[in-house]
Amino acid sequence: MSTVTTYKVTGMTCGHCESAVVEEVSAIEGVTSVKATASSGEVTVTSAAELDEGTVRAAVDEAGYELAGRA
Repeated sequence: MSTVTTYKVTGMTCGHCESAVVEEVSAIEGVTSVKATASSGEVTVTSAAELDEGTVRAAVDEAGYELAGRA
């Protein structure tokens, strides 16, 4: 069973931004897929279990963007 969570991320403006966020969030243990959409500022994460928001926030920060919270 998978968990799907959508987050709002500020600062994404292009495909490069999307790729950077996808790369960092995909590295979180248990994440099976990530889709980032710059135009809406949304990042949808599919994972094996509920993720700790602090872990997601740290990954988004590492990519150079800011997690605003759940969408």
